[in-house]
Amino acid sequence: MPLHYQAWKQALAECNCEFDEQLFYAWGGIPVAEIISLLNQQQGLHMDVQKVARRKEGLYLEQLPHLQAIPEVVEHIDNQFGRIPLAVVSGSTRESVIASLTTVRLLDRFQTLVCAGDYGHSKPDPEAFLVAAARLSVAPQRCLVFEDTEMGIQAAQAGGMSWVKVPPPWERRSRDESYPQTP
Repeated sequence: MPLHYQAWKQALAECNCEFDEQLFYAWGGIPVAEIISLLNQQQGLHMDVQKVARRKEGLYLEQLPHLQAIPEVVEHIDNQFGRIPLAVVSGSTRESVIASLTTVRLLDRFQTLVCAGDYGHSKPDPEAFLVAAARLSVAPQRCLVFEDTEMGIQAAQAGGMSWVKVPPPWERRSRDESYPQTP
């Protein structure tokens, strides 16, 4: 998410549009085109939705070499790989999700990817999570969702799934800073 935010900031700055980091996380799970439309309405702009979406995605892909996975989430993936089926549910395009997972060397860990275009209703609607559960042949109530947005948590709850909140970067930074670093 931090790299997506940086791409958003740069693409939107080119259009004289502002996008606060906390709003970005609050809107997590909303498809790119819908976010641009909402920002147009909110700020009285007329950004070309497709052009801005392509620019944002291109900027994100350029930054992929800097992508870092969240260590605690990777630890869980590593511990559960081969024991339980795993999926990724994202509001991003399939291309973006595959590129991201390839960069952090996790693509082979997931049995299915549910990406923008694979479902009709975005978070907080549970549809995307329910698609993932169906593809994995796992009952929703047996699913555990790792989610970094409030809309995603609402979607997991609405789908009858358990969830773990992944803190946003500013909360992780403050936690990391409060712990002494060891050499």
